[in-house]
Amino acid sequence: MKLRAILYPLAGGLLFVAPTFAQKEGDAAKGKEVFEQCAVCHSADTDEKKMGPGLKGLFKKAKLVNGKAANEANIRAIINEGGNGMPPYEEMLEKKEKDDLIAYLKTL
Repeated sequence: MKLRAILYPLAGGLLFVAPTFAQKEGDAAKGKEVFEQCAVCHSADTDEKKMGPGLKGLFKKAKLVNGKAANEANIRAIINEGGNGMPPYEEMLEKKEKDDLIAYLKTL
C-alpha cells in the first residue's frame, strides 16, 4: 500500500498531518501479461480444465475447486501457496504483479 498524507490546518497556523492509505488496485492490462505464464496450465476463456482449472468467470463462482469461497483472499492464497501440482508464486511474483494478475482475473 502506498502511504499518502493529508494536511489539515489547525489554529495558530499549525498543520496536522493525517496519513491515509491508497487503495491497492492492480492494472488488468499488466495482469494479462503476467497471466501468460499461467496460461500454460490455465485457460482464461473457458472454465474447462486444462492442466489446472479454467479461470473464466473465476470471481463470479461461489466456490473454488478446493471448496473455498471465490474471493480475492482465497485466490491470492492459492497464487502464493500453490498446491495440487501448481508451484507457489509467493516469491516468484512481486506483490504488484499479483495485484495486476488479480485485477485481470476479475475481468474474466
